[in-house]
Amino acid sequence: MSYTLGQLCDFVGGVLHGDGLIKVDRLATIKLARANELTFVANPKYVAELDKTNAGGVLVKNQAQADKVSNAIIVENPYLAFAKLTALFNTVTSNWTGKHATATVAESAHIGRNVTIGPNVVIEENAVLEDNVVVSAGCVLGANVFIGRNTKLNANVTIYHSVIIGKDCIIHSGAVIGADGFGFAPEGQGWQKIHQLGSVEIGNKVEIGANTTIDRGAIEDTRIGNGVIIDNQVQIAHNVEIGDNTAIAGCAAIAGSTAIGQNCTISGGVGVIGHLEIADNVHITAMSLVSKSISVAGSYSSGTGLDNTDKWRRSAARLRRIDEMAKAIAQLEKQLNKLY
Repeated sequence: MSYTLGQLCDFVGGVLHGDGLIKVDRLATIKLARANELTFVANPKYVAELDKTNAGGVLVKNQAQADKVSNAIIVENPYLAFAKLTALFNTVTSNWTGKHATATVAESAHIGRNVTIGPNVVIEENAVLEDNVVVSAGCVLGANVFIGRNTKLNANVTIYHSVIIGKDCIIHSGAVIGADGFGFAPEGQGWQKIHQLGSVEIGNKVEIGANTTIDRGAIEDTRIGNGVIIDNQVQIAHNVEIGDNTAIAGCAAIAGSTAIGQNCTISGGVGVIGHLEIADNVHITAMSLVSKSISVAGSYSSGTGLDNTDKWRRSAARLRRIDEMAKAIAQLEKQLNKLY
């Protein structure tokens, strides 16, 4: 697929610098880009690469950067413009509609127009698939599931019964939505299962990564807001609520009944314990443990940073003595106060 630089400029609403007739066949990184490829500079540390790049065109932020190359598109946000252009060069699309011969679809299911149902798909009773939905090979949709228009399920996604998924969503392979939450009551030396009576409700324009799990609620529903993006291998427990446009990176785990606000970022490997409330616009750095509610927007971290092993062990040993050290300091303060 090929476009002229001028066409790409119009698509992102930029200002053209140089030859608008240059042909662009694909996108590339600034270090490896060739004469038929378009790249971008979003991070200031890569501006120096403009003098060396072989790219046919570059998305840049200002005229000074554009003057370093022969052909450029000047935009306010080069990274956002690049993100929009990826849609034009994406070759992984479904080019057929209809139901594959090996798919099993209940007679009571309601299937909209231009729906794709791939090989070995199972769709159970009273499921609703709105127009332009894509259900790829091996997916299983339980009874009473609702899938909004233009949503795509990649191969081997499992959606349990009564889950509601909005429009324009993307769910990647291996994701499981609506499995039972981890609910058990202690009974003597064992456990009594608490049957999970709620479901999962997912908003519009949500993307869910591969092998991520979102558990159904115990009584009320687990809720994922509009525009939420969730990376691979994330665990979201029962009755969690996630506000609009929040982003959650890989291997994060959120325990039950925690409410996370809008426009938050949860970095990779973060653990959030249950029954907490996290305000809007909170940003939690990688590998942090959130053990109490956060009521004020801002960036939060926990844990100790990487260090040489011997030095880290010495620091860890001192941390174990921090309580007695605090008491010793308090005692010294008392003695000093007596002197003055």
